[in-house]
Order: sequence, then structure tokens, then C-alpha cells
Amino acid sequence: MMKRFLGILCCVIAFSSCDDGDLIVETINFDQVTTSSCSANNLLFKMKESEILILNIPKNSFDENATPPDNPKELVINTTNQVVYNFYDGKVATNNVCDLIPPSSPNVETQWKASDGIIEITTVAVKTTVDENNNSTKITGYKNTIVFKNITFTKENGTEQFYKTFSFGDYLQSITPLKLDFKQVLSACPETDDVTRYVYKTSDSDESISLNIDKKLLKNEDTPEGKPRIGNIGIDINKLVYRFYGGFVDNTYFCKDEDPAEPEIKEEWLGAGGTVEVTTVTVGNDFKHTIVLKNVNLEKGNNSFSLGKIYQLGSLTVVP
Repeated sequence: MMKRFLGILCCVIAFSSCDDGDLIVETINFDQVTTSSCSANNLLFKMKESEILILNIPKNSFDENATPPDNPKELVINTTNQVVYNFYDGKVATNNVCDLIPPSSPNVETQWKASDGIIEITTVAVKTTVDENNNSTKITGYKNTIVFKNITFTKENGTEQFYKTFSFGDYLQSITPLKLDFKQVLSACPETDDVTRYVYKTSDSDESISLNIDKKLLKNEDTPEGKPRIGNIGIDINKLVYRFYGGFVDNTYFCKDEDPAEPEIKEEWLGAGGTVEVTTVTVGNDFKHTIVLKNVNLEKGNNSFSLGKIYQLGSLTVVP
């Protein structure tokens, strides 16, 4: 990627035929311009008329994880993290940046290269509401706000331009939201201790959700109407885990001493806040436990989203 980026710069410079003295750029401003990206490489850019501002940083600089409040990610401007401004002798288009071999015109009249400074990236999750009445949400992308701090541009004539704060703008990443589409019934592993019972369900595809539920909530007695047994989501007892896998997962994956190596766990989100509520009724000689999660979030790193006021985990029938 670095070779390709340098190649783009070399090509546009090679095609340039204008004297730098024909135009003097005193300052640059792209505040009202939307950030764009190249589909074939990692370049981000802002473009207007005859100007382009290019940001070239590694793809993993945007890692789909919100940054802590008031603690942005910082990248030092160097040969890996580059900022370049080009002024052309005509109207520019996307292929002036994104093509491996840029068009022969327009030509670069003026070029500034950042030689010092910090690139700050503040990332927040973009959430949409799944069900307004239930207050459930999902993450559909990430907004990365990019600011250059104490950045120095070196011009072709050897002079420098300094900005204490220079706003590059927002870069929006779209992602495929987690489905949470669980088609299978709630299952339980054989009892292994006196404190908890491991229950789980899969999507019949590449997702699972599990709860290490407090056995006190699964008491084989009918609960009074409107009075379910209640426990708090925790880090051990009543631990809730959502997983997204790199392949198909079914019931044969579960109830082992250790998680199988395949399929690979791509994402793991943990329940936070909220409660587990269990309503028990007698069905013949058996007991049916209906498990509901209330006001529970799923969290991973600095990200979180809401399962809603009420989330039906499922029902478990127990033979006494």
C-alpha cells in the first residue's frame, strides 16, 4: 500500500508542467467537504474543484471500537501515516487519487506534505433503533472524527505552514449489524454444579447466545402470577454471552470442558446491567421455565447496544 501511495504521488508530480510560481496557496480549508475513500486502497480524501487533501494511514487504524471519552487514538505523522495536499491546474476527480496510474491531466501545480504532527481519531458507534416501543438498538457503523494537531506542512519551495488544530472531518464506516436471529429452542447442558445451569440457543447458522443462570431462578415450583423470580446479570452467575462465529455452529459445540477450536469465535459480547426474570408453570408432570431479559445491554470493548426493555431468551422444560 505504501508503494502504491508513493507511486500515485510520483506520477502526478511527473506529469506536472506548471511553474510553482504561477500560484501561491496561502491556506487550505475543507471544512464543508465530505470525506471520501478509495475502494481499492486505504486512502481517504477530501476533494473540491482543483484541490485534494489525502490521508494515508493503515486500514487497522479504524478497528470498529469506540474510543474512550476524551481519549482519542493518536497516530504520529511519518512515512506510515501521511497527509498530503495537492492543488491542480484544472478540475479534479476521484481517479486523480484512487487510480494506480492517475490521468495525465489535470497536473499538480502545488503540493504540501505533512512533515510533523499528530493525527487524532475519535470513534463512536452509530446506532439505529430496532424497536422504538421496546427501546432496542443495533450498531450499523462507526463515525471516526479525524483532527490533525500541531501539523506542519512542508511546501515545495522549502517553506512551512503550521496549524495548531486542523479538522479533517468525519469518516463513516458501515458494517453488517449483528443479526441475533435465534431459530433454535433454548437448550441446557447437564447439571455440573449446585449454583448455576448453562442454557444456550443458536441461530442455526453462525450465532449463539448463552446464560449461566442461577439455579435458584429455575426452581421447579410455579411462580405466582405477575411475580417472576428475578436475578441481576453478572460476571459469573447469570453471565450472558453472545458470540458470532466464523462458520456454522450447532448444539454439538456446547457442553464441553473447553470451547472447540472450530468454528473460530469472531466476536464475543457480554451482558451488562439489567435483570433475568423467570416465570415457571406446570405442564403435565414437567415444569416450563420462561426466561426473559430486561433492560440488558451487550458490550464489547467500548461498544454497547441494547437488547431492549424486554428480550425473550426462551423457554426451558425440565423433567423433575
